[in-house]
Amino acid sequence: MATKEILHMNAGHGETSYARNSTFQDRMKMLINEEVTGLCGLTSIPKSMAIADLGCSSGPNALTLVSAALDAIYHHCAQHQQPHPEMCVFLNDLPSNDFNSVAKSLATLKHSHDDLADPVVVTGMIPGSFYERLFPCGSLHFVCSSNSLHWLSKAPEDLKEGKIPMYDMDEHLRLSRRAVVGDAYARQFRKDFKQFLSLRAQELVSGGRMVISLYGRFSENPISRSNQAWQVVAVALNDMASRGIIDKEKLDSFYIPLYAPLENEVNEIIEDEGSFEINKMIVRNPFIGMDDASVSPKMIALAIRAVFESTIVLHFGSSEETIDEFAITVERNLSSGSGWRAVLAAEYPLVLLCLSLRRII
Repeated sequence: MATKEILHMNAGHGETSYARNSTFQDRMKMLINEEVTGLCGLTSIPKSMAIADLGCSSGPNALTLVSAALDAIYHHCAQHQQPHPEMCVFLNDLPSNDFNSVAKSLATLKHSHDDLADPVVVTGMIPGSFYERLFPCGSLHFVCSSNSLHWLSKAPEDLKEGKIPMYDMDEHLRLSRRAVVGDAYARQFRKDFKQFLSLRAQELVSGGRMVISLYGRFSENPISRSNQAWQVVAVALNDMASRGIIDKEKLDSFYIPLYAPLENEVNEIIEDEGSFEINKMIVRNPFIGMDDASVSPKMIALAIRAVFESTIVLHFGSSEETIDEFAITVERNLSSGSGWRAVLAAEYPLVLLCLSLRRII
């Protein structure tokens, strides 16, 4: 089943909601400020500008990126004594997203700059997959997307057709198939990311800017070739299947449409597609700045649940008790050994890739 038909973050504002368990967008604000400054400094400010966040999710964090872009545009105009443009702000996500929450957030955005003289901020929600056309040609000036592009349009079809599990319960088979599984996911990511870049190049004005972030893998770590961002989920589900909590056959047919690329993979795809040049790329450990006092295995487990619960429930038909056990299992796995930080570094060597891009053709 295609990602656009199944994936959504947990709605609402409760303990297991995505709104309560997502904070990484703040790390993109510096790049957004730089790119907006570069965009506005090229020519005189147009009378109207359009910005879009693709994969906005829900809750207050849905506004983090577009608010930063809006603030940067208004600051540039004030600094250079230029009239501020009329703004169109669009938030996009899959149709299954909690758009009721997004609508409430947009209502506050429209009045967030009432200190300016007659500010015009027109807002809209655009349901749909960002692997499809979303806007007219040359209609956007700035696009941002936070922690979304590691999600694929679908899981690799060749694995499903060959009945090769994403994560085989048999350790020997799992090790022997690591390269096959990894290559299949890498091919699907390349196809999807090239499609994303091509579509955004059509929708952006010439010289338009884009700031994106996605999870990647440590290129210098040998086990990163086989370990993926979904492995923390697969390990927990494998544990539950071995205890009879979920069906083993269903586990073998479960595929998470998620791929964390290497830094050089991202660079090569952007160069090969040819519509953008990279202005800056920042590679950082997503857990820098988090200490054991402020982050616990339970908090990480809740964040993982917020992201993956809808996918797990749809495939396994899981009850609330089963999902609770999933979160408990993830928490227990992260609590083993020398602490959650060491477990994540050893078993799930992830980095956060933040890129700023300029459309060149």
